[in-house]
Amino acid sequence: MLVFIAKRLLWMVPSLFAVSFLAFALIQLPPGDYVTTYIATLAASNEVIDQNTAAQLRERFGLDDPMLVQYFKWIWGILSRGDFGISFEWQQPVSGLIWERMALTLVLALSTLIATWGIALPIGVFSAVRKYSIGDYFFTAFTFLGLAIPSFLLALVLMYIAAVEFGQDVGGLFSSEFETAPWSIAKVLDLLSHIWLPVIILAVSSTASLIRVMRANMLDELPKPYVTTARAKGLSEFRLLVKYPLRIALNPFISTIAWLLPNLISGSVVVAIVLNLPTAAPLLLQALMAQDMYLAGAFVLLICALTLIGSLISDILLALVDPRIRLE
Repeated sequence: MLVFIAKRLLWMVPSLFAVSFLAFALIQLPPGDYVTTYIATLAASNEVIDQNTAAQLRERFGLDDPMLVQYFKWIWGILSRGDFGISFEWQQPVSGLIWERMALTLVLALSTLIATWGIALPIGVFSAVRKYSIGDYFFTAFTFLGLAIPSFLLALVLMYIAAVEFGQDVGGLFSSEFETAPWSIAKVLDLLSHIWLPVIILAVSSTASLIRVMRANMLDELPKPYVTTARAKGLSEFRLLVKYPLRIALNPFISTIAWLLPNLISGSVVVAIVLNLPTAAPLLLQALMAQDMYLAGAFVLLICALTLIGSLISDILLALVDPRIRLE
């Protein structure tokens, strides 16, 4: 196992270099640069800057350098000093902007993952074992509703119910008095009192799809001969389910770790904007729109790193849980 993990970690190094270069190149593909976008924004408000000022800005930000030079300067800054560059839009170091947002995003992503698994796993098993029962039909209807309702619409409905019916403070992850306060037990408790709403919204669609996957996998495994043999040997039904078909059926659940974490970061933009969440998704969108390449590149690089780490965790768990998979 340790050899496998060491090999995968070594493979991550060239993979991260490759994806970081691709991300940097893709961010620069749209015509123009940050200064072009900045000039267009000023022109929309009837402000004009002259060509000399624009040239000075490009020289200051290093935008006149070839793309390869800009990339190697950026990646060398990360490797040598942990410096992700300066955000053009915010005029602040990128590292100062991303870490708190990434930390809150990971807390939200892990909370959503736990909620999704905690709901989808037992319901999927129940629906398969009690196939075509009233409970199965009820949960089937729930999954169809979960898949059909857009996340932003669910967010608006739950925000209305929480605010009007229960007087809950909605929007954001903190109360106003804790937004800029240093971390403390009171701030953590305030975070917990706000995080349930985005967790429910983000978990609904994922839960709905995973319930269907779990039900289908369990239905495939339950009629197989090894289950019949284990049942004939007198194993209790619960022990039989946990020891044999559930381990096989968990495969797609565990495989989702590879893409679920980055998807919760980059795929929850609309929900994050609707709920005014201080997570990575809105800042990434803003950076891409403004062609703030160092800020956008840092987010894309971290998302790629999370994908690789998620793939490693997924492979290790699959080798431990699924008896059909070996690390060799």
